[in-house]
Amino acid sequence: MSYIGSNPANKPLTSSDIEDSIVSLPKLASGTDGNLITYDASGNPVAVATGSDGQVLTSTGAGSPPAFEALPVGGITEADQWRLTANLTGDANPISSNLERVDSSGFGYIGSGMSVSSGVYTFPSTGIYLILFTETNKNASASSRFSRLDLDVTTDNSSFTAVAYAMTSLSHITSSTYNNATGQYIFDVTNTSTHKVRFAVEHATSSTEVIGTTTENYTVFTFIRLGDT
Repeated sequence: MSYIGSNPANKPLTSSDIEDSIVSLPKLASGTDGNLITYDASGNPVAVATGSDGQVLTSTGAGSPPAFEALPVGGITEADQWRLTANLTGDANPISSNLERVDSSGFGYIGSGMSVSSGVYTFPSTGIYLILFTETNKNASASSRFSRLDLDVTTDNSSFTAVAYAMTSLSHITSSTYNNATGQYIFDVTNTSTHKVRFAVEHATSSTEVIGTTTENYTVFTFIRLGDT
């Protein structure tokens, strides 16, 4: 039996018994193709399991070996747009009919898109969303003092709160005319089952119409996912 360096028989082998740079790659124990050697929380050597094609090696935080994970998706992953398809006279809370995803020539959306039921919109995934909404209305009377489109949100799938408005003041109008206004809000959707939105419209009188059509965007609702929650 032979020993490394001056190590006598029955003496425990220590790092000082091995010369620097003496252990070559062929002397290491065989492993799995693609595995990497690192250390665990106790300082013991461990192998990082081989990842899949396209994955990258990422830190999993203190006390845990690194791991191969999918590269985070960059850019906008959800963007969708809906509109009112017919004129709406009088108040509506919420706007629950004559709604469609925009389908005009050249339109496109990103991701799986929003869904709507009885005027309540559900988000396709969690994240921080920018919500833009525009109301176009037609005033037929000088007594129509205002028209307002509200954005209402809920975080418990029950109680809705108005958080943003698109409002036009019509007090200066003396004859029939068209007006529009735009509102916006950034909504943190942490749970798609509880975090939802709806739109409501309120007028001073019933002589004001919110304009909608199936061919152009007059009253329109836009949802853009900006990033993770």
